[in-house]
Amino acid sequence: MIGRSDPVINKTMKLSSHLDPKFIMLNFQGNTIEDVISKMIDKISYETCEINSDNRELIKQTVLKRETELSTAIGNGIAIPHGRLKDFKDFIIAIAVMETPFKMNLIGHKEEEKVDFVVLILSDILKNKNMLKAMSAISKLSMKNTVIFEKLKKSKTPSELIDLIQESNIEIEHQIVASDLFDSNLQPVTPTTTLEVVAQRLISEQISGLPVVDEQGNIIGEITERELISFGMPKYTHLLDDLNFLTVGEPFEEYLLNENITTIETLYRKKGIFTVDLEAGVMAICSIIIKKNATRIYVIENNKYIGIIKRADIIKKVLHL
Repeated sequence: MIGRSDPVINKTMKLSSHLDPKFIMLNFQGNTIEDVISKMIDKISYETCEINSDNRELIKQTVLKRETELSTAIGNGIAIPHGRLKDFKDFIIAIAVMETPFKMNLIGHKEEEKVDFVVLILSDILKNKNMLKAMSAISKLSMKNTVIFEKLKKSKTPSELIDLIQESNIEIEHQIVASDLFDSNLQPVTPTTTLEVVAQRLISEQISGLPVVDEQGNIIGEITERELISFGMPKYTHLLDDLNFLTVGEPFEEYLLNENITTIETLYRKKGIFTVDLEAGVMAICSIIIKKNATRIYVIENNKYIGIIKRADIIKKVLHL
């Protein structure tokens, strides 16, 4: 298990220190995320020399293009559209509290959610770390400080909103760590879960493996596509070089007959799984992916499973934020 292993500079900054009252927009109006993004950039352009008539439309196109690739609605009524801009010398976090919520597709889901709190982040193309840490801080604020977050939506003035965020003491740390990258939505299975349930989840959730936990939530292994396929094949097949003589149905007969009653207790993989704690640095995580050829890394806290980091998360949240 990997913990904090990257070189660390003890440097943190409060989220509130990145906020400017002139970029806080209350009772904002807009019918779609595209409409809101366009109007927010227009308003920001009046307050900073970094956005002007020469680059304003390009900035809009950059943010809107990112939005078409993957929704930025993260749940709890929040959307965090963002854009990485070449030679952009500022780091801007703008907040729009909507007068009337509008609908957006949730990130990674088809269902829609009403959005009433939009955080637009603009930064230089090489400031991925700042952007990701800011996005992570906003997400933590909405999940861990729900009372304050609801107060934010009712703020009467920009200064009041910033004061509330300062009160939350949410910090933007220097380093990208596992807590910025992991997905907490993937639920684990237990040794008593049946093959049928595992197969259904692998298909519906489009993932190749699931964490296995004990009754206390401690991670004890994983079950993957490989174990399911292996269970379905006759034990003698590993001795044969040519299996073309087998009929289509025969090799998986045992699986088809027993998938709804056979548990994974004797099948799940107990060795060769990769875990990190919440403070593991991104370079340590990437090193596991490259050197160990890991496709999934499980994030644990006190040995209890709390989430997963996939290769795609590194692409989505670091390389192509």
